[in-house]
Amino acid sequence: MKTAFLNFCELIYDKLKRLWESQTTNKWVSYSLVFIFTLSVIISYLDRSNLISLGKYDEYFANPFFAIDISFTILLILELLSLIFVLPKSVAKSVGKQFELLSLIFIRSGFKEFSHIEHFEWNTMTESLVNMFAYAFGALAIFIILGFNNKLQLHARLTNTEDDQKEFIQAKKVLAILLLLAFTIVGFYDTKTLIQTGDYLHSFHSFYTVLIFSDIIIVLIALRYTLNYYRIFRYSAFVLATISIRMSLSVEAFYDVIIGVTTATFVLLLTVSYNYFLKDLPIKKLK
Repeated sequence: MKTAFLNFCELIYDKLKRLWESQTTNKWVSYSLVFIFTLSVIISYLDRSNLISLGKYDEYFANPFFAIDISFTILLILELLSLIFVLPKSVAKSVGKQFELLSLIFIRSGFKEFSHIEHFEWNTMTESLVNMFAYAFGALAIFIILGFNNKLQLHARLTNTEDDQKEFIQAKKVLAILLLLAFTIVGFYDTKTLIQTGDYLHSFHSFYTVLIFSDIIIVLIALRYTLNYYRIFRYSAFVLATISIRMSLSVEAFYDVIIGVTTATFVLLLTVSYNYFLKDLPIKKLK
Protein backbone atom coordinates (compact mmCIF):
# COMPACT_ATOMS: atom_id res chain seq x y z
CA MET A 1 0.00 0.00 0.00
CA LYS A 2 2.80 2.42 0.93
CA THR A 3 4.74 1.62 -2.24
CA ALA A 4 1.66 2.11 -4.42
CA PHE A 5 0.94 5.48 -2.80
CA LEU A 6 4.52 6.66 -3.23
CA ASN A 7 4.59 5.54 -6.87
CA PHE A 8 1.30 7.33 -7.56
CA CYS A 9 2.52 10.58 -5.98
CA GLU A 10 5.80 10.30 -7.86
CA LEU A 11 3.89 9.95 -11.14
CA ILE A 12 1.88 13.10 -10.42
CA TYR A 13 4.96 15.04 -9.36
CA ASP A 14 6.98 14.02 -12.42
CA LYS A 15 4.18 15.08 -14.77
CA LEU A 16 3.82 18.47 -13.05
CA LYS A 17 7.58 18.98 -13.10
CA ARG A 18 7.85 18.17 -16.82
CA LEU A 19 5.01 20.59 -17.52
CA TRP A 20 6.55 23.37 -15.44
CA GLU A 21 10.04 22.99 -16.89
CA SER A 22 8.96 22.58 -20.51
CA GLN A 23 10.07 25.10 -23.13
CA THR A 24 6.44 25.91 -23.92
CA THR A 25 5.74 26.90 -20.32
CA ASN A 26 8.91 29.00 -20.14
CA LYS A 27 7.96 30.76 -23.37
CA TRP A 28 4.46 31.63 -22.19
CA VAL A 29 5.74 32.74 -18.79
CA SER A 30 8.14 35.14 -20.51
CA TYR A 31 5.43 36.48 -22.85
CA SER A 32 3.04 36.90 -19.92
CA LEU A 33 5.55 38.88 -17.86
CA VAL A 34 6.26 41.23 -20.76
CA PHE A 35 2.53 41.69 -21.40
CA ILE A 36 1.71 42.33 -17.73
CA PHE A 37 4.56 44.82 -17.37
CA THR A 38 3.57 46.72 -20.54
CA LEU A 39 -0.11 46.74 -19.57
CA SER A 40 0.74 47.98 -16.07
CA VAL A 41 2.82 50.84 -17.48
CA ILE A 42 -0.04 51.88 -19.77
CA ILE A 43 -2.64 51.67 -17.00
CA SER A 44 -0.37 53.67 -14.68
CA TYR A 45 0.04 56.39 -17.31
CA LEU A 46 -3.71 56.60 -17.96
CA ASP A 47 -4.43 56.72 -14.23
CA ARG A 48 -1.88 59.46 -13.54
CA SER A 49 -3.28 61.43 -16.49
CA ASN A 50 -6.80 61.19 -14.99
CA LEU A 51 -8.01 59.45 -18.13
CA ILE A 52 -9.29 56.48 -16.13
CA SER A 53 -10.23 55.86 -12.52
CA LEU A 54 -9.36 52.60 -10.75
CA GLY A 55 -11.07 53.33 -7.44
CA LYS A 56 -9.29 51.63 -4.55
CA TYR A 57 -6.37 50.74 -6.85
CA ASP A 58 -5.65 54.37 -7.78
CA GLU A 59 -3.04 54.81 -5.04
CA TYR A 60 -0.99 51.94 -6.46
CA PHE A 61 -1.05 52.87 -10.14
CA ALA A 62 -0.47 56.53 -9.31
CA ASN A 63 3.13 55.47 -8.73
CA PRO A 64 4.91 55.28 -12.12
CA PHE A 65 7.16 52.45 -10.84
CA PHE A 66 4.34 50.21 -9.65
CA ALA A 67 4.65 48.19 -12.87
CA ILE A 68 8.11 47.09 -11.71
CA ASP A 69 6.69 45.95 -8.38
CA ILE A 70 3.99 43.92 -10.14
CA SER A 71 6.48 42.25 -12.48
CA PHE A 72 8.95 41.36 -9.73
CA THR A 73 6.17 40.06 -7.49
CA ILE A 74 4.99 37.72 -10.22
CA LEU A 75 8.60 36.68 -10.89
CA LEU A 76 9.04 35.83 -7.20
CA ILE A 77 5.84 33.78 -7.24
CA LEU A 78 7.17 31.81 -10.20
CA GLU A 79 10.49 31.29 -8.39
CA LEU A 80 8.56 29.94 -5.41
CA LEU A 81 7.01 27.38 -7.73
CA SER A 82 10.46 26.45 -9.00
CA LEU A 83 11.58 25.99 -5.40
CA ILE A 84 8.89 23.37 -4.88
CA PHE A 85 10.19 21.35 -7.83
CA VAL A 86 13.80 21.61 -6.62
CA LEU A 87 13.03 20.16 -3.17
CA PRO A 88 13.14 16.43 -4.11
CA LYS A 89 16.47 16.80 -5.93
CA SER A 90 18.58 17.83 -2.97
CA VAL A 91 18.10 19.64 0.34
CA ALA A 92 21.25 21.65 -0.44
CA LYS A 93 19.82 22.75 -3.79
CA SER A 94 16.54 23.62 -2.09
CA VAL A 95 18.30 25.87 0.43
CA GLY A 96 20.29 27.43 -2.42
CA LYS A 97 17.04 28.19 -4.21
CA GLN A 98 15.71 29.83 -1.05
CA PHE A 99 18.68 32.19 -1.03
CA GLU A 100 18.12 32.93 -4.71
CA LEU A 101 14.59 33.95 -3.76
CA LEU A 102 15.85 36.08 -0.87
CA SER A 103 18.28 37.92 -3.16
CA LEU A 104 15.45 38.63 -5.61
CA ILE A 105 13.25 39.83 -2.74
CA PHE A 106 16.04 42.24 -1.78
CA ILE A 107 16.27 43.46 -5.39
CA ARG A 108 12.50 43.97 -5.40
CA SER A 109 12.71 45.86 -2.09
CA GLY A 110 15.38 48.06 -3.65
CA PHE A 111 13.02 48.97 -6.49
CA LYS A 112 10.27 49.71 -3.95
CA GLU A 113 12.58 52.06 -2.06
CA PHE A 114 13.35 53.85 -5.34
CA SER A 115 9.62 54.19 -6.01
CA HIS A 116 9.29 56.14 -2.75
CA ILE A 117 11.43 58.94 -4.18
CA GLU A 118 9.03 61.58 -5.48
CA HIS A 119 11.45 64.49 -5.78
CA PHE A 120 15.15 64.11 -6.50
CA GLU A 121 16.25 66.24 -3.58
CA TRP A 122 18.83 64.96 -1.10
CA ASN A 123 16.84 65.92 2.00
CA THR A 124 13.77 64.00 0.90
CA MET A 125 15.34 60.95 -0.68
CA THR A 126 18.21 60.18 1.73
CA GLU A 127 16.48 57.39 3.64
CA SER A 128 15.09 55.68 0.54
CA LEU A 129 18.42 55.96 -1.28
CA VAL A 130 20.38 54.44 1.63
CA ASN A 131 17.87 51.59 1.97
CA MET A 132 17.98 50.98 -1.78
CA PHE A 133 21.77 50.57 -1.78
CA ALA A 134 21.61 48.42 1.35
CA TYR A 135 19.25 46.02 -0.44
CA ALA A 136 21.32 46.15 -3.62
CA PHE A 137 24.59 45.26 -1.90
CA GLY A 138 22.83 42.71 0.31
CA ALA A 139 21.49 40.95 -2.78
CA LEU A 140 24.93 41.14 -4.40
CA ALA A 141 26.60 39.66 -1.30
CA ILE A 142 24.16 36.72 -1.28
CA PHE A 143 24.70 36.27 -5.03
CA ILE A 144 28.48 36.02 -4.54
CA ILE A 145 28.29 33.78 -1.46
CA LEU A 146 25.77 31.50 -3.17
CA GLY A 147 28.02 31.22 -6.22
CA PHE A 148 30.93 29.99 -4.10
CA ASN A 149 28.62 27.70 -2.14
CA ASN A 150 27.29 26.06 -5.31
CA LYS A 151 30.80 25.44 -6.62
CA LEU A 152 31.94 23.90 -3.36
CA GLN A 153 28.78 21.87 -2.78
CA LEU A 154 29.29 18.11 -2.63
CA HIS A 155 26.64 15.49 -2.24
CA ALA A 156 26.86 12.21 -0.38
CA ARG A 157 24.12 9.63 -0.72
CA LEU A 158 21.93 9.55 2.35
CA THR A 159 21.36 5.80 2.17
CA ASN A 160 23.45 2.80 1.23
CA THR A 161 20.88 1.01 -0.93
CA GLU A 162 19.10 2.02 -4.13
CA ASP A 163 15.68 1.07 -2.73
CA ASP A 164 16.07 3.26 0.35
CA GLN A 165 17.41 6.14 -1.74
CA LYS A 166 14.46 5.90 -4.12
CA GLU A 167 12.00 5.76 -1.23
CA PHE A 168 13.56 8.83 0.38
CA ILE A 169 13.29 10.78 -2.88
CA GLN A 170 9.69 9.65 -3.32
CA ALA A 171 8.87 10.85 0.19
CA LYS A 172 10.26 14.28 -0.70
CA LYS A 173 8.14 14.31 -3.84
CA VAL A 174 5.04 13.69 -1.72
CA LEU A 175 6.10 16.61 0.45
CA ALA A 176 6.59 18.75 -2.67
CA ILE A 177 3.00 18.03 -3.75
CA LEU A 178 1.76 19.09 -0.31
CA LEU A 179 3.82 22.28 -0.60
CA LEU A 180 2.22 22.94 -3.97
CA LEU A 181 -1.21 22.64 -2.34
CA ALA A 182 -0.12 25.04 0.42
CA PHE A 183 1.20 27.44 -2.22
CA THR A 184 -2.15 27.32 -4.02
CA ILE A 185 -4.09 28.00 -0.81
CA VAL A 186 -1.87 30.96 0.14
CA GLY A 187 -2.13 32.34 -3.41
CA PHE A 188 -5.93 32.00 -3.38
CA TYR A 189 -6.17 33.81 -0.04
CA ASP A 190 -3.90 36.64 -1.23
CA THR A 191 -5.87 37.04 -4.47
CA LYS A 192 -9.17 37.08 -2.56
CA THR A 193 -7.83 39.77 -0.21
CA LEU A 194 -6.57 41.80 -3.17
CA ILE A 195 -9.99 41.76 -4.85
CA GLN A 196 -11.92 42.53 -1.67
CA THR A 197 -9.69 45.18 -0.09
CA GLY A 198 -7.25 46.28 -2.78
CA ASP A 199 -4.33 45.16 -0.60
CA TYR A 200 -1.90 42.49 -1.75
CA LEU A 201 -0.35 40.68 1.20
CA HIS A 202 2.86 39.46 -0.50
CA SER A 203 2.70 36.36 1.70
CA PHE A 204 6.23 35.17 0.99
CA HIS A 205 6.75 35.00 4.75
CA SER A 206 3.77 32.66 5.10
CA PHE A 207 5.18 30.27 2.53
CA TYR A 208 8.60 30.34 4.19
CA THR A 209 6.86 29.37 7.43
CA VAL A 210 5.47 26.33 5.63
CA LEU A 211 8.97 25.61 4.30
CA ILE A 212 10.31 25.50 7.86
CA PHE A 213 7.90 22.71 8.75
CA SER A 214 8.63 20.85 5.52
CA ASP A 215 12.39 21.02 6.19
CA ILE A 216 11.84 19.64 9.69
CA ILE A 217 9.81 16.79 8.22
CA ILE A 218 12.69 16.00 5.84
CA VAL A 219 15.08 15.82 8.80
CA LEU A 220 12.72 13.45 10.60
CA ILE A 221 12.32 11.29 7.48
CA ALA A 222 16.10 11.22 7.05
CA LEU A 223 16.40 9.64 10.51
CA ARG A 224 14.60 6.65 9.04
CA TYR A 225 17.58 6.01 6.74
CA THR A 226 20.64 7.24 8.63
CA LEU A 227 21.85 8.28 12.07
CA ASN A 228 25.13 9.69 10.77
CA TYR A 229 25.85 12.75 12.90
CA TYR A 230 27.35 14.91 10.14
CA ARG A 231 24.45 14.37 7.76
CA ILE A 232 21.77 14.95 10.40
CA PHE A 233 23.61 18.08 11.61
CA ARG A 234 23.79 19.38 8.04
CA TYR A 235 20.07 18.82 7.46
CA SER A 236 19.21 20.44 10.81
CA ALA A 237 21.46 23.41 10.04
CA PHE A 238 19.60 23.90 6.76
CA VAL A 239 16.36 24.13 8.76
CA LEU A 240 17.97 26.84 10.91
CA ALA A 241 18.94 28.69 7.72
CA THR A 242 15.33 28.58 6.52
CA ILE A 243 14.16 29.94 9.89
CA SER A 244 16.70 32.78 9.59
CA ILE A 245 15.49 33.62 6.08
CA ARG A 246 11.94 33.72 7.43
CA MET A 247 13.09 36.11 10.18
CA SER A 248 14.79 38.38 7.66
CA LEU A 249 11.44 38.82 5.89
CA SER A 250 9.84 40.13 9.08
CA VAL A 251 12.28 42.79 10.27
CA GLU A 252 13.06 46.34 9.18
CA ALA A 253 15.49 47.50 6.53
CA PHE A 254 19.19 46.91 7.26
CA TYR A 255 18.37 44.23 9.81
CA ASP A 256 16.83 42.01 7.12
CA VAL A 257 19.94 42.44 4.97
CA ILE A 258 22.26 41.69 7.89
CA ILE A 259 20.34 38.53 8.80
CA GLY A 260 20.18 37.38 5.17
CA VAL A 261 23.88 37.88 4.43
CA THR A 262 24.92 36.37 7.79
CA THR A 263 22.77 33.30 7.14
CA ALA A 264 24.23 32.88 3.64
CA THR A 265 27.73 33.05 5.16
CA PHE A 266 26.71 30.45 7.74
CA VAL A 267 25.58 28.07 5.00
CA LEU A 268 28.86 28.61 3.10
CA LEU A 269 30.87 27.75 6.23
CA LEU A 270 28.63 24.72 6.76
CA THR A 271 29.38 23.53 3.22
CA VAL A 272 33.14 23.95 3.64
CA SER A 273 33.09 22.11 6.98
CA TYR A 274 30.85 19.32 5.72
CA ASN A 275 33.08 18.73 2.69
CA TYR A 276 36.15 18.53 4.90
CA PHE A 277 34.67 15.95 7.26
CA LEU A 278 33.40 13.82 4.35
CA LYS A 279 36.64 13.90 2.37
CA ASP A 280 37.32 10.24 3.17
CA LEU A 281 33.83 9.10 2.13
CA PRO A 282 32.61 8.37 -1.44
CA ILE A 283 31.02 11.60 -2.59
CA LYS A 284 30.03 13.23 -5.83
CA LYS A 285 29.46 16.78 -6.93
CA LEU A 286 25.92 17.96 -7.39
CA LYS A 287 24.89 18.22 -10.99
